[in-house]
Amino acid sequence: MRLFVALTPPDAVVEELRASTGALRELAPELRWTRPEQWHLTLVFLGEVADEVVDELARRLNRAAARHPPLPLAFGGGGRFGHRVLWIGVQGNVDGLRRLADSVRAAARRSRLPVEQRPYHPHLTLARSDGAADLLPLVERLAPWEGLAWVATSLHLIRSRLGAGPDGSALYEPIAGWPLAQRRCPAWRP
Repeated sequence: MRLFVALTPPDAVVEELRASTGALRELAPELRWTRPEQWHLTLVFLGEVADEVVDELARRLNRAAARHPPLPLAFGGGGRFGHRVLWIGVQGNVDGLRRLADSVRAAARRSRLPVEQRPYHPHLTLARSDGAADLLPLVERLAPWEGLAWVATSLHLIRSRLGAGPDGSALYEPIAGWPLAQRRCPAWRP
């Protein structure tokens, strides 16, 4: 099965971001906009994972989650990856988020799964393009935006089923989750 590990924002944060990006969707209807109910912060993409590896991976992800405290975060600003991906940035305890992503990658490697070695760049994908769209005006409109503060409290293993969504997009199904360590996290406001 095709898997990735992610954090999922609370409903109020998703709703605020959905409402705030509505005008962008109208400005660029040619983009393939991601569905708000599927928004997440990917920590590591695993690709195809054999069924017999999932139990070991789950045990290792449970241990990784238990070593990291909840993370105060918020969405804000925006960017792009070339002319293909429009994203919203992440603010707050980004260093802690990177450490968590490193632990998740280590858990995957110890489960004998290949993982990318490029630096982790926390973001939430808003839209994709075939490469012909000029995303810069949308990035400029996102630059000053700051969203609600929230606390990530659990890690999720998510299955991606390509083409299974209502519009032919991928369908994401959480298959397991683990709470982050229950230590108190400091308050943070963007």
